[in-house]
Amino acid sequence: MEKLEMLKTTLLGETLLFGLLGKALYQDPHREWLVSLIAEDIFAEAPFSDEQAETERGLELLQGWARKNSCEISDEELKALQKDYLYLFIGTGRPLAPVWESVYFSEARLIFQKETLEVREWYTRFALEAERKGREPDDHIGLELSFTSHLAALALLSLENEDDVEFEKNLQAQRDFLTQHLLRWAPIWANLVVQHAQTDFYRGLAYLTNGALLSAAHMLEIDLPKEAAL
Repeated sequence: MEKLEMLKTTLLGETLLFGLLGKALYQDPHREWLVSLIAEDIFAEAPFSDEQAETERGLELLQGWARKNSCEISDEELKALQKDYLYLFIGTGRPLAPVWESVYFSEARLIFQKETLEVREWYTRFALEAERKGREPDDHIGLELSFTSHLAALALLSLENEDDVEFEKNLQAQRDFLTQHLLRWAPIWANLVVQHAQTDFYRGLAYLTNGALLSAAHMLEIDLPKEAAL
C-alpha cells in the first residue's frame, strides 16, 4: 500500500511539474502570470525530481528571482524577460535555443520536419491536437512537456481506477515518448538556455526541465543519452 501511494504521489508531481514547465515555455512572459507565480510561491519546492542536482539548481535560481521581484514585476524586469524569451526561443534572426525538436535533427536546422509529424501522431493517438496546429510546429518543447504531463495524468487515473492494463499502457507510452523524443533533444536545448539566458528565470526553468526529465528517465528505467547532463 505504501509503495502504491508513493507511486501516486510521484505521478501527481510529474503531472504538475511537467504541466507548469510546458506552460512556462510555451507562452511569452506577461506580468499577471508572473505575479501569480510569485504570489503562489510556485518555486518553493518541486513536486517531482527534487533529488536531482539540476532541479536543486533550478529552484535556487527561480527562488532568487521570485524574492527579487516579490514586491512587483517592474517594467524593466518584464522587458528583460520578454527580451530573453525573444532572443532565446524566437530569435531576431536565428534563436539561441530553438524550441522545436526538428531543428536539432535537420542539417539545415529546419522546422516542420519528420519529427514534427511523429509528435503530431502521438497527440492524435491520445485524441489531442496542438493549439496552433498547421501554424506552428507540433514539436515545440512546451507542447511536448505538456503532453508528458498528460501521459502522467492518464497513468495516475488508471492507477486510481485499479486498471493495471491501462496503467501499464500509459506508463509505456510515456516511456516511449520520452525515449523517442524529449530525451533525445531537450537536454541539448536546456544546455543552450543555460549558456545564453540573460535572466535567472529562464536559466532556472532550463535546469528544472532537465532535472524533471532525468527523474522521469530514472523512474521509467530509461537509459540516458550522454547529452542529458548539464
